[in-house]
Amino acid sequence: MRSTTLLSKKAMAALLAAATVGGVSGFAPAATASAPAYGLTTAGGGHTSPFTQERNKAVAVHVLRQLFEEGNLAVADRYIRSDYIQHNPAAPDGREAIKNFIRVWTAMYPDHRYNVKRVLAQGDLVLVHSNPVYEPGTRGVAVVDIFRFDKRGMLAEHWDTVQDVPATTVSGNDMFSTVSHPRTNQPGPRWKAAASQWVAVAYFDTLLIDKNPDAVGFLAPEYHQHNPNIPSGSAGLREQFTAFFQQFPQLIVERKRVVAEGDIVAIHAHYRLNPDDRGQSVVDIFRVRDGKVVEHWDVVQDVPATSANDNTMF
Repeated sequence: MRSTTLLSKKAMAALLAAATVGGVSGFAPAATASAPAYGLTTAGGGHTSPFTQERNKAVAVHVLRQLFEEGNLAVADRYIRSDYIQHNPAAPDGREAIKNFIRVWTAMYPDHRYNVKRVLAQGDLVLVHSNPVYEPGTRGVAVVDIFRFDKRGMLAEHWDTVQDVPATTVSGNDMFSTVSHPRTNQPGPRWKAAASQWVAVAYFDTLLIDKNPDAVGFLAPEYHQHNPNIPSGSAGLREQFTAFFQQFPQLIVERKRVVAEGDIVAIHAHYRLNPDDRGQSVVDIFRVRDGKVVEHWDVVQDVPATSANDNTMF
């Protein structure tokens, strides 16, 4: 960042994540041990059936585990389009680039485990929240992968955000567990998605786009926090955000995509302190219950100066 100190950048990530910013750990959808069903098509008009969304979730997890844990390049040929669009700034476009990367990666980290925590699907998008551990005994990283599937059920596009997992957290909650009732990482029934999405997006937009601290009224008093730098609870957040918006009046937050399933809503956004800031890629994940946001996870990554592709992180 040109005009803002590193301390201010960290302050932004911490404060924004305080408010904005599934099965149990080890989610294992059906058909991951062997190749999932292939060749399903989506319904017309851009709608994707629940059956196809579940299939897409299983494929996304299967591909991640087979590539990164087994080094199985055959899954890339079967499930990834040759013209795969890549938004990870370290990777070029295309299926062959993925295969070349995996050859190097599995040689470096033969014991890598992806540790999938929660998976959401909406429309043609699948979001996977994970704790990849490259080497046994290390904490690993927090990762959100977002995949877009084409109408043939192939992986067509990919975004991700990556953050190191720290040794401790202020709240005492790790970056992945679910502590609100019921304590499951799996999303609730799909019929809840529309209402959950409305609450999460209204909160996000009111707070960060409108810069209105009264948005904290969307939070439950207990508000369980998994950002490692922020305590749980909603008390005091209105005052903190009022001061923050005064300090950074040029703050720009652009919501890029939303994936909602059941009671869990993920928002991928570009956060910038001012128009000249490259900013950060942030994925905020909210759990909604009884019309209030009760729990929050996030992954935050600085946008680099250069990229191996021309697609941006968004």
